[in-house]
Amino acid sequence: MKFWQRIYIFFLTLFILTFNFAGILIIEKIHNETLKREVDRGLSEQLSIYSGVNLSIPVYDTLRMYSRNISSDNEILANAIKDYYKEYNDKNVYVEILDANNKIVFSNMNFKMPDKREEIESLQPDTRQYIMKDIGDKSYIFISNLINIKNKSYKFTYVRNISEIYEERKSQYVFFFKLNVVVSLVFMVFMYFISKYITKPIQNLIEATKRIIKGNFSEKVEIKSKDEFGVLAENFNIMAGAVGEKISELERNNNEKQRFINNLSHELKTPLTSIIGYANLLRTTKYNEKIFIDGLGYIYKEGKRLEELSFRLMDLIILKKEEFKLQNESIKNIVFEVKGSLLPKLIEKNINLVIDDNDFEMMMQRELMSVLLSNLIDNAIKASKVKSEIHIGINKYKYEVEIKDYGIGIAKDHIDKIFEPFYMVDKARTRANNGAGLGLAICKKILDIHNGCFEVESEIDKGTSIKLIFNNSKGGGTSHET
Repeated sequence: MKFWQRIYIFFLTLFILTFNFAGILIIEKIHNETLKREVDRGLSEQLSIYSGVNLSIPVYDTLRMYSRNISSDNEILANAIKDYYKEYNDKNVYVEILDANNKIVFSNMNFKMPDKREEIESLQPDTRQYIMKDIGDKSYIFISNLINIKNKSYKFTYVRNISEIYEERKSQYVFFFKLNVVVSLVFMVFMYFISKYITKPIQNLIEATKRIIKGNFSEKVEIKSKDEFGVLAENFNIMAGAVGEKISELERNNNEKQRFINNLSHELKTPLTSIIGYANLLRTTKYNEKIFIDGLGYIYKEGKRLEELSFRLMDLIILKKEEFKLQNESIKNIVFEVKGSLLPKLIEKNINLVIDDNDFEMMMQRELMSVLLSNLIDNAIKASKVKSEIHIGINKYKYEVEIKDYGIGIAKDHIDKIFEPFYMVDKARTRANNGAGLGLAICKKILDIHNGCFEVESEIDKGTSIKLIFNNSKGGGTSHET
């Protein structure tokens, strides 16, 4: 069952129950109040008739001495009630008087009384009892008490026809039933459109999710309301945007992994082809010292390339998996250690490595920082001309290290790609040095571990500047001059 249908059925059921309960409650309340007023009226009229009869009895008792028509107490009481009732003249009111043996003294009732008379069976002096009962298709109220004439007790009963009250209640229920049908039909139609309108934002969300499932992650839901649906739509749009960004990121990562695999396959294929080719040449060719020595040289060279590649791959794997403990170290000390290890290469090309006389300390993994700086300075040496200069700048205020050379430079369209695995600006020069294009990728991973980033500026034949910018808030560094 759809949500709008559940809302429709729920509110329709709630309305019908509430409307009927309220209607029945009102009708019954009106009926009970009307009935109470009728009971109060009956009690008042019964008391009025009773008092009038009591006042008339002495008069008829006096007349009995002068009239032969009045010979007994029963006749006195009957005449008194007749005269009083004749003036009262209400067709819905009846009076009955019974003697002590329940014999009728007076009665103007035009309907058959039931055999059992609860209202007169337990009458007590100075008390009144009333009861409502149905006789045939009519409803009556019976009010009874005792009336005394010369120490004789008579049972005086006042009866009022109250059928109109019940008929009125019945007509009210008939009217309410008709009204209930009409109002319920109107509410059903009205609630149908309301439930559709209320749940329209949900339908919009459903349609949007269907489009997103098909790959349209830029899909947005337009709900202008400021209620919960508006908040839900806003969060849905944020979620859709986040999912789209995540999918794009996964696609980029997947493309990078595929490019990594393709490049790795290519890097493995080239040396393996040379090794297999020269090995097959030596295997199938008659011994020739020159061919034998050249072939072994190529096999050795390409084998070293594979060895370098395997070491670099292992470095990448380790950097991704291990958690390194950082200690507070001096950056300048690391730079001087790297200079010492690269001194033979500097002397070979007669390059002057200039190091700023500044320093700062930061949380680092000493060996990894040494690898980072060694790779970058080594690349600067390879890119530099003979008898040139490399400058190492240390900014103690901004926690930056700059490696600047004045060599061959890098084209602008290559700068964004130099940190990708296997990317080589000059493949011939990289392979000549047994490189595999993984050095800068390793550098980037090391810098990530130290919460740092690269800033590269380069121009062809003018040189390259690579800045290492460290986040001082995470690195916890302190600067000082030496």
